Amino acid sequence: MTEVLLAVGTRKGLFTGRRTGGSWTFEGPHFNAQAVYSIGVDTRSAVPRLLVGGDSSHWGPSVFHSDDLGRTWTEPEHPAVRFPKDTGASLERVWQLHPAAAEPGVVYAGTEPAALFRSEDRGESFALVRPLWEHPTRSDWVPGGGGEALHTVLTDPRDADAVTVAVSTAGVFRSRDRGASWEPSNRGVSAVFLPDPAPEFGQCVHKIARDAGDLDRLYLQNHWGVYRSDDAGATWTDIGGGLPSDFGFAVAGHPHRPDTAYVFPITADSDRVPAERRCRVFRTGDAGASWEPLGTGLPQGDHFGTVLRDALCTDDADPAGVYFGNRNGEVYASVDDGDTWQRLLAHLPDVLCVRAAALS
Repeated sequence: MTEVLLAVGTRKGLFTGRRTGGSWTFEGPHFNAQAVYSIGVDTRSAVPRLLVGGDSSHWGPSVFHSDDLGRTWTEPEHPAVRFPKDTGASLERVWQLHPAAAEPGVVYAGTEPAALFRSEDRGESFALVRPLWEHPTRSDWVPGGGGEALHTVLTDPRDADAVTVAVSTAGVFRSRDRGASWEPSNRGVSAVFLPDPAPEFGQCVHKIARDAGDLDRLYLQNHWGVYRSDDAGATWTDIGGGLPSDFGFAVAGHPHRPDTAYVFPITADSDRVPAERRCRVFRTGDAGASWEPLGTGLPQGDHFGTVLRDALCTDDADPAGVYFGNRNGEVYASVDDGDTWQRLLAHLPDVLCVRAAALS
């Protein structure tokens, strides 16, 4: 029987849940009163490791890890993520913690100000990836509404040299040499808020996810626009036409089923509530040619719970678990690929991120 771990980062702490069969048990909050913007679940070794990017209003940001599924936590003696003095920058927030798909022991961190850091000791210490920090376009990067964040890191299980990141609001950048060089990869992605709606960089990409069947196929939720790439991000095609709104923050890929992804549409950048004020996840099973609403078990009346960029995820189970949390402090789960839903938690602080993984 599959055991699943669910980690929920909120504005005021981390909550962890375990499911065996159909029963959930939850603990928390860990890191009480700290905002948890990033969670990594590293299942690449016999002992899973949880990584958390916490943000204390008094002590500032830090990265913690646990090797006993959250019962105890370790904070390194020296800050795990910090900018070298010569950069003149200081860490504001850790937006992403990503165990590399093809390199055991390697973890990437995405930060604000927008930078990529690399760890080779499972997230206990990180080094700045300088070629991206020193990219010639950096001086023209502009912070988004939530700050200048490198919020997405994708690695390729076939090729450790291939790393893709997304920055708000600089867009998608790709490396094919493990971070030694980078190129903007935004061809086809619109920037409707700029005088030139098709720049080389400057798009406000909100999230990217990888397809389970074709690893060169990516899905992108933009600040207006949902896109697909069939060439690992070199070019992008609009696939948002079948949605009630193509504005949103989150996108997640199915862990096993090809051509299948999930989004949570938001009405508009100026009206950040669920599209048509209905709590619905939308799923495509044909790589964006069509979309179907998934609402069975979700609230049916007017709903105002916004789902943020890292607050929608899937696990590794079969059938897949799908999870999302919202700014109403609610967490919902599906154990059947999104067909039906149940509410797991309510009345939490704002949900900022969710991560889930099958443990057995």
